[in-house]
Amino acid sequence: MTKKILITGGTGFIGYHLAKKCLKLGWVVTSLSSKKPKKIRKLNKVKYLIADISKRNNLKKVINDKYDYVVNLAGYVDHTNKNKTIKSHYIGCKNIASIFIKSKIQKFIQIGSSIEYGRISSPHSEIKYSTKKINSFYGESKLLSSIYLRNLYKKYNFPVIILRLYLVYGPNQDPNRVIPFTILNSIFKKDFICSNGKQFRDFLYVDDLIEAVIRSLKQKNLFGEIINVGQGKPIKIRNLILKISKIIGTGKPIFGKIKLRKDEIIKLYPKIDKIKKLLKWKPKINLDQGLHKTINYYKKNKFEFLKFIK
Repeated sequence: MTKKILITGGTGFIGYHLAKKCLKLGWVVTSLSSKKPKKIRKLNKVKYLIADISKRNNLKKVINDKYDYVVNLAGYVDHTNKNKTIKSHYIGCKNIASIFIKSKIQKFIQIGSSIEYGRISSPHSEIKYSTKKINSFYGESKLLSSIYLRNLYKKYNFPVIILRLYLVYGPNQDPNRVIPFTILNSIFKKDFICSNGKQFRDFLYVDDLIEAVIRSLKQKNLFGEIINVGQGKPIKIRNLILKISKIIGTGKPIFGKIKLRKDEIIKLYPKIDKIKKLLKWKPKINLDQGLHKTINYYKKNKFEFLKFIK
């Protein structure tokens, strides 16, 4: 039978790629977001719903169909606003889940974050939990969501899996992220300011992430599990920026002009043994391959993003 999936946050970068993949699988795809999709992320066969997920009554009016799967990617993008961050990422998550507690969905995938580990040293293992206050509105909201959803699993056997993401990149990502920011500035032969780049981060190509999500949806059981999703091979941000500029052949990063936050986590990367074992998944696209694919996309579509380059 044809599967029906609801993707909250379906107009975002990851939501767009997930929706595209689900359409290829022949599934019926519905997106729920606070705004209409950008022109470059609009997919003809997707049904787009508009609602504020922090308002439960608003949600109940909009969500009136039955779904096999729900993937929660929704949330306020600017994490500097405490109120909006908590409302969208935590209250919104609770509202979405509450609608499906008594329905017969097969799987609810919560897209979590590596920031949920707080100050626990990398590489992160899923058996470790942050016991101290996380110095991030976003991280705190995501952790509260994970705790809430796991309690739903224990109390109601709610079919949730929590995927804790590290940094995901690829075509059609917003230019305010480090990889597209560096690519576009290099393509347009700009000098651009950066931090000192001493942070280590883990980057996963978006197609590999989408494969992990699809496997999570199709996998029977595993309810209540928290699973890291990443490349498992961190790179120093400075080296990443220099690598991109070298591939493109232009662009000049000026390091040290942007100060790191006081609470900046210097090393942030996962162990991925659990996902390899439970989902028989591992990344297929290494960083060099993924960067070339991503660079080619921005070269072909560079004028779509010109307005973001100063």
